Amino acid sequence: MTGSTGSGATRAAPPVPASGPALTRSALERSTARRSDAEWLAAAWADERTRVLVVEDGQALARFGDGKAELVFVAARLAPDGQRFLLGVDADDVAYFGVGAALPEPGVVEGDGSGDELRRAGLREAGYLLADRDAGLLTHAVALANWHAVATFCPRCGSPTEPIMAGHARRCPADSSEHFPRIDPAVIMLVTDPADRCLLARNVQWPPRRVSVLAGFVEPGESAEHAVAREVHEETGIVVSRVTYAGSQPWPMPHSLMLGFRAEAADTAITVDAEEIAEARWYSRQDLRHAIEGGDLLMPPSLSISRWLIETWYGGPLPASAR
Repeated sequence: MTGSTGSGATRAAPPVPASGPALTRSALERSTARRSDAEWLAAAWADERTRVLVVEDGQALARFGDGKAELVFVAARLAPDGQRFLLGVDADDVAYFGVGAALPEPGVVEGDGSGDELRRAGLREAGYLLADRDAGLLTHAVALANWHAVATFCPRCGSPTEPIMAGHARRCPADSSEHFPRIDPAVIMLVTDPADRCLLARNVQWPPRRVSVLAGFVEPGESAEHAVAREVHEETGIVVSRVTYAGSQPWPMPHSLMLGFRAEAADTAITVDAEEIAEARWYSRQDLRHAIEGGDLLMPPSLSISRWLIETWYGGPLPASAR
């Protein structure tokens, strides 16, 4: 590629543990140093090898077949007009961009997808079926597109803002203030009791049998650990005595970062708040297996960090009937 990264540049994304939540996967270097390099960005966009992912309302075109999915890209010359952002560069020096715009018709995408189904899909539907590169690209692109959709005006003076840093920031031309992508931190926690049973609950808005771990947003001036303790007590009446970090997952629907924790309960008496939580109970591993196999419980989807937290406690994948 003209204007390649050159010697000394990082060529691969930092390794991510294979056992982590699904949306933590990636195979690109994010090229942060190139975001303000106008000459490099122009050369990259003009390069015939550059691939563009078009996203609209949190979805992109994907090809489904044989239990897998892969994103569908367009060449830069075929990309529609819209908000453009750099997503990164792969090990072969191929640049990837995202564009927030109406999705293209199948006639302008690469290949004919013979024997496969080509359709628009979001992270919930396709995320766990994508390979590392595509999972990271779609997560990154959806997060930026969602932010640009709500950041068009300056929160200080109300003037229209303009994108800078290859779509990773916006500037107000009236007061020169710079604004960066919004991220809402949320805690999600698997609580265990002294007998190593886990606490699962059903939100009041969920259908019968659907359960998960507890979760909630971090409040201003609050640490993540305090948010864990507060949310658990508010929703179930349980006091936790120990909170430890487990892992995180971006959740750009629309702007969250899920911070996963394990928490130990100091007591086991449950009193649900009835406003957010309809019911909650303790499950041993045997209890959970029997409930899943008997069709009494529905688990969180494989894509979610909640499912990952449950499976790290359970000791492996949940029974097949949970999927």
